[in-house]
Amino acid sequence: MTRLGFVMRVHPGAHAEYQRRHDALWPELAGALLAHGVRAYTIWLDPRRSLLFAHVEVESRERWDAIAGTPVCRRWWAHMRDLMETNPDASPISEELVDVFHLAAGVAAAG
Repeated sequence: MTRLGFVMRVHPGAHAEYQRRHDALWPELAGALLAHGVRAYTIWLDPRRSLLFAHVEVESRERWDAIAGTPVCRRWWAHMRDLMETNPDASPISEELVDVFHLAAGVAAAG
């Protein structure tokens, strides 16, 4: 299992719409995530800084990276681009974080 953490930015004033769209996540997108080995995916919002923190648990980095090539992911990016900082291809600008500590089942382990 691979754990990934990354940050993205949502536009100020778009917080409620970002939440609304995720509350209505397309079943086809959820299916693609699960089919590519995603076991858990959580996004938190820091409203003061308009900062999103995402954490994903996935079977492998390769399977995670493959999601970006799916048509449903590309459509989702286009659907979200008006709410977020994005790259020219509509993918969210994200910065991967370095895993420095994890505690599971009473055992501490570094990234």
